[in-house]
Amino acid sequence: MTNRIIDDYKPLVEKALAKYLSFEPSLYDTVVEAMNYSVAGGGKRIRPCLLLEFSRLCGGNRAAALQMAAALEMIHTYSLIHDDLPAMDNDDMRRGKPSCHIKFGEDIAILAGDALLTHAFYTAASCSAAPADAVQKSIKIMAEYAGATGMVGGQVIDLQSENKTINLEILTTLCELKTSRLIETACVVGCLIAGADEAHQKAAFRYGHNLGMAFQIVDDILDATATAETLGKPVGSDKENHKNTFLTLLGLEGAKKAAHDYTNEALSALEVFREDTTDLKELTRALCSRRF
Repeated sequence: MTNRIIDDYKPLVEKALAKYLSFEPSLYDTVVEAMNYSVAGGGKRIRPCLLLEFSRLCGGNRAAALQMAAALEMIHTYSLIHDDLPAMDNDDMRRGKPSCHIKFGEDIAILAGDALLTHAFYTAASCSAAPADAVQKSIKIMAEYAGATGMVGGQVIDLQSENKTINLEILTTLCELKTSRLIETACVVGCLIAGADEAHQKAAFRYGHNLGMAFQIVDDILDATATAETLGKPVGSDKENHKNTFLTLLGLEGAKKAAHDYTNEALSALEVFREDTTDLKELTRALCSRRF
């Protein structure tokens, strides 16, 4: 995928992550190695790039946005480490490489995830390039949207729904929490760090919510239709784990339509912003039309 947002921001995010995950040599080097192994596993860095772009749209300080973006990517990576564990999705591969627990063992993988989550909040709280109240509000949102009332809550609903038939309302709530919340976090925190007003924050939330829903639906489709080589991770895990997805509830054409509708809602949310959103709209369409 070639896009100005990814091309410009991704290298900056990689450098920021290396900076904020640099530790002095110690007796606990193994967990630090596991943390960095997982963070450096690749990916498009969608969430930190969105945070940086919304900060730019609102005239924010790039240094502050980068620090928050690195913190958010640590939270995202911790969730992937734990998702891959045998007790969760039981995936041996992540982004074309052995999952953290395959490389380092389950014990170190669990601790690496724990360490990334806690270090994320240390990194965010250490941000001095933005007003203290903006940092405080950003940390509050990160904690709320990543925790029991956000991403973790969605994961719980997901686990408890395996081998059961659930309706579209429950599935939508599951995806809102599990997937949309961290994307919403990226967009809203980008605005907060830049000092944007409530109208822009609400528009950013609406964009992130709808992008997250479309993104998850596309993931559901790809898990059933793509190859492991294409995705860099095993496919068919949703079926194997008897998970409810938009594909199982709506069928392929229905899932495609839902992804299309959510994408259009995300795009319409950008009308509030005065700065040029052409690249963001292009990225949105690309994310929601991945090889299906």
